[in-house]
Amino acid sequence: MPDLKKTRRQMLEEFVAKQPNDAFTRYGLAMECMNSGDATAADTHFRALTQNNPDYVPAYLMYAQFLAREKRAAEAKEVLTSGIAAATKKGDSHACSEMESLLAEL
Repeated sequence: MPDLKKTRRQMLEEFVAKQPNDAFTRYGLAMECMNSGDATAADTHFRALTQNNPDYVPAYLMYAQFLAREKRAAEAKEVLTSGIAAATKKGDSHACSEMESLLAEL
């Protein structure tokens, strides 16, 4: 009998296919792709997440950190600028501060 157990990524991909605009699930998939070294998929999912859920503040910092690790500092700065605006709009001063710190480092 073949092993039918799905990986975390496979499960998240199925959830995202059913509900592509669910921010939490898309974030989980983006993180899973990033942590497994699939930079192309991580970029795709982070981009979709920030475009379709611009108020999902946690995505911006993680996406910017990912871009910085990929040596894409200019893109990371753009993401951080958008993230700071989103965090400010939501009144999330902690996230805003973290993103401002990373922006200053880049």
